[in-house]
Amino acid sequence: MRLHGYTAFLLGLFFMLGIGWFVFPLALYETMEQPLQFSHQTHTGEKGGMSCEDCHGFREDGSFCGIPRLESCTGCHSEPQGTSVAEKSLVENYVSKNREIPWLVYSRQPENVYFSHIQHVKLAEIDCERCHGPHGKSGSLPPYQRNRISGYSRNIWGQSISGIPSAPWDGMKMDDCEACHAEHRVGSSCLGCHK
Repeated sequence: MRLHGYTAFLLGLFFMLGIGWFVFPLALYETMEQPLQFSHQTHTGEKGGMSCEDCHGFREDGSFCGIPRLESCTGCHSEPQGTSVAEKSLVENYVSKNREIPWLVYSRQPENVYFSHIQHVKLAEIDCERCHGPHGKSGSLPPYQRNRISGYSRNIWGQSISGIPSAPWDGMKMDDCEACHAEHRVGSSCLGCHK
């Protein structure tokens, strides 16, 4: 009798852990598609020949431009450059109407966080891939997963519900930043990153 109760407890425990590990993320995250499919590979590969900074560069004051504005696309895409659905949609729905593309930003941080790309990319010479992964070599954009409670992208927390990163770029939480600073022996104060 006692063994049966212990077995039932363990089965119940593992069942609930399974629900928390696999089912909870399905309820917590809402999956959304980007307004257009975009191929970094096409733009930066042999055919495109562009660098990351052609679209994701710095302004004259040193601040990071982030997601490129429509004017970055219009120079090449005033007419469709191919036959894909995304290309047709880009020209018809955005370029010809001079309407900005409402991209869903995977790395948007909370309002109280300040992150200087120029300090990390230019001064510390850290590759974009260190935080963003091989995103710049992708042939299509992954689905955007938004946390229903916080409103932030799953890319901030990381893909694992435990919060333990599977790769250096898997997560953009404060712990991830602190770990990188410790790894490179760079000190920082609260006001260095928080407004």
